[in-house]
Amino acid sequence: MLAYFFVLFAIAVRFMPHPLALTPVGAALLFFGYRESRRKMWIPVALFAASDVLLTTLFYRYPLSWDHLVTWAWYAAMIWLGSNLKQNAGVLRIAAAALTCSVSFFVISNFAVWAAWTNMYPHTMAGLLTCYDAGLPFFRRAIEGDMIFTAAMFATPALLHALAGWMHKSANDHIAAA
Repeated sequence: MLAYFFVLFAIAVRFMPHPLALTPVGAALLFFGYRESRRKMWIPVALFAASDVLLTTLFYRYPLSWDHLVTWAWYAAMIWLGSNLKQNAGVLRIAAAALTCSVSFFVISNFAVWAAWTNMYPHTMAGLLTCYDAGLPFFRRAIEGDMIFTAAMFATPALLHALAGWMHKSANDHIAAA
């Protein structure tokens, strides 16, 4: 249930003002993959794709193009990456997955924008480098967001478990005192 909550939270954040790509999208995808079965991976992919369609066409007023398919494939890949953490979810592996999230999205999405939007950047090596350069401010914030939100999401179950244990102990202490 928590994985679905984080996906819905990440989608909601996309519709709010957020500073330069500091969003929980990558973290929510990793966490969903970690907590849910691969058979359910279509659910967050469909939800994020639907939010992309709404954001692109209604809010930003851009046409949909084939580069959205690249983003949707990236969503599925991040869920798959998260599912691979099930066997060994150490802090370093989780941090590496979050960093992979940021780097892969930066590389893949900027390349897709360069390739799909012919009027934005010339189809030359200089145009591709310009596209990557334009994405650098967003990349820094994406790394920050992915690291912060991944740490928070992966720590939440342990914190909730500890809180439940503390509350249960506190209730038992009150009963014993009575």
